[in-house]
Amino acid sequence: MEQENYGTLIKNLRIENGLTQSQVAEALGVTPGYISNVENNRTAMSLRILTYYAQLVGCSLDSLVGELEPEYSETALDRELYQAIIKLDVETKEKLLKTIELWA
Repeated sequence: MEQENYGTLIKNLRIENGLTQSQVAEALGVTPGYISNVENNRTAMSLRILTYYAQLVGCSLDSLVGELEPEYSETALDRELYQAIIKLDVETKEKLLKTIELWA
């Protein structure tokens, strides 16, 4: 995991969701100083905290890890595609499959 990207991503997701460091800290049961340390690349979140953070900012852990770990991004993208596809009705899925078969 590229450390310099980690803190920036965590901070950007917080800001995009209109949250302060204090709000995130309270929701995760940590101190605002801990969140500051994460955003400034002085520490990394544990898997447990990272899971709660993903829920807090409205993304899956897969997509969050995919953004942090480039080699994992394919798996995260696969999961996002799957999540989008399962919401479609059967007729739309059939059309999508035919379209994909044309592209491949």
